[in-house]
Order: sequence, then C-alpha cells, then structure tokens
Amino acid sequence: MNESYLKNGETLSLDMGACVGCGACADVCPHAVFAVSGGKAEIVGRERCMECGACALNCPVKALSVTPGVGCAAAIIIGKLTGKAPSCGGDGCCG
Repeated sequence: MNESYLKNGETLSLDMGACVGCGACADVCPHAVFAVSGGKAEIVGRERCMECGACALNCPVKALSVTPGVGCAAAIIIGKLTGKAPSCGGDGCCG
C-alpha cells in the first residue's frame, strides 16, 4: 500500500508500555498501519493512517489513541455525503 492520507498520522499515538501485543489494532486497521512484532504492536505506516479510530476502539488495554473525525476519514465521509471530492483543509493530505 502506498496511499498516504495524513502527514505523519497527526493524532495517532501508541503507548508501548501498555501494549500487550494482542494484534487487535493490526486486525481492524483498514490501511495496515500496524504490525505486531516481538509481542508488541508497532506503527509501521503512520502516513497511511486516516484517523478512523478503529484501532483505539478495539484496543483492550487502551494503548492506542487517535482523534477520529479530524482527518481524512471525516473528509471521505463528508465527501460521500455531499457528492464532492474529499477535502482535509486544502493541504493535499487526502491525496
């Protein structure tokens, strides 16, 4: 996957100390942002994060946080509802 949504996955964060390596984040992420290695999750594709929030909602130990609705996930949904191209504020992050 080479799709880039947000510059540096702006609101995505992972608390490695809290992570138990269950892999739920990797299972639910639609853009392969996560991988599990050595019993811990790691962010391997931050630029592919569209801030949908699926990872944080499914993390049983709350090791992940993301602010859904501020990035491209929201822009794509609004674009579909209005029939317009996604726009994340004009900086080309939905590219």
